[in-house]
Amino acid sequence: MELLDNPVRPYAWGSRTVIAGLLGRPVPSPHPQAEMWLGAHPADPSRIVRPDGERTSLLDALTADPGHLLGDARRSRWHDTLPFLLKVLAADEPLSLQAHPSLEQATYGFERENAAGIPVDAPDRNYRDPNHKPELICALTEFHALVGFREPVETIALLRALDVPQLAAHVELLAGQPCPDGLRALFTTWITLPQSMLDELVPALQEAAVRLVAAGGDFQTEARTALDLSERYPGDAGVLAALLLNRTTLQPGEALYLPAGNLHAYLSGAGVEIMANSDNVLRGGLTPKHVDVPELLRVLDFTAAPPPVIDGHPEAGWTSYDTPATEFRLRRWKATEEDAKVAVPDGGPRILLCTAGSAFVRGGDRVVELAKGGALFLGAADTATEVESAAAGTQLFLASDGL
Repeated sequence: MELLDNPVRPYAWGSRTVIAGLLGRPVPSPHPQAEMWLGAHPADPSRIVRPDGERTSLLDALTADPGHLLGDARRSRWHDTLPFLLKVLAADEPLSLQAHPSLEQATYGFERENAAGIPVDAPDRNYRDPNHKPELICALTEFHALVGFREPVETIALLRALDVPQLAAHVELLAGQPCPDGLRALFTTWITLPQSMLDELVPALQEAAVRLVAAGGDFQTEARTALDLSERYPGDAGVLAALLLNRTTLQPGEALYLPAGNLHAYLSGAGVEIMANSDNVLRGGLTPKHVDVPELLRVLDFTAAPPPVIDGHPEAGWTSYDTPATEFRLRRWKATEEDAKVAVPDGGPRILLCTAGSAFVRGGDRVVELAKGGALFLGAADTATEVESAAAGTQLFLASDGL
């Protein structure tokens, strides 16, 4: 069992309170703190904190002794790497509209861009590695997101309630083909509009959202979201595209699973996120960064479905959030007076994160106290067998691979 010191990423959309409060640091923080990374991502790995205070990169430790930390089966399956990245994400402002490729798409795209001689760190590069990036986020606070394409019939009703004259023909385009093909046609139309038209349409949508909010009735949340996005991103095609997506709110403990091709944007809130260890993102708007429309259209899944919310299910004292991803699995434990102890499952590499209270982790003849905001790395050879709550309301997350 090794204590981890985890890097904090200061993206502009981050919170000045959530991660600082989690780590017991002064609130508000001097700068926005968006993500705390827990893992061995090459861009910013966690550091192992030895009992004598010495710090070693988790990435370097895995490279030096993969057998001890990963185990033989995981070494072979994951090619001597940790296949997942765990994060604490805290958003005070919306993130970009984005989707992630499938494994096949990522492998092909990475090789294609390598062959074209595009540097891996180039701002117009789509594929920075050959891996896919399925991800799951479990809410710590009320969490707001746009996720996946809404049923066309409901979107038509929203657009008609907004009643933007300049969009009337676009509404009828979807009404005449209320299916994935119609969603693709309308999304493609909007995301490829010339800037001169966007500079007229987005303000018109903004005015319509103000009218709809003032009138009350249906679609208040959607109208307020459109209004907020149009103020933050004037003239951005992503403001229109966001009208096609499910607007959802997670309560603490609820999770969203985002497979390949799912267009989404986190709007606000804090959560624990776990994903395959990849940097591949195809953006669709609400950002000044590179948007590759043809590649995005190749990746997107236009199937309309309700938001993929997961409540989790009980498993050996934990709440388990199961997904098809083999790279990761997330579990959550919240202590009660009746259940103040729980066994630590699995035998591969794991990360244990405390988000509330504190706990004692026992393994063999060793006991480690894990405070709020603290994390432990458990290698394959570790014998951690039990966690015991040391404070009321203790909550832990356990990240492992999905094998």
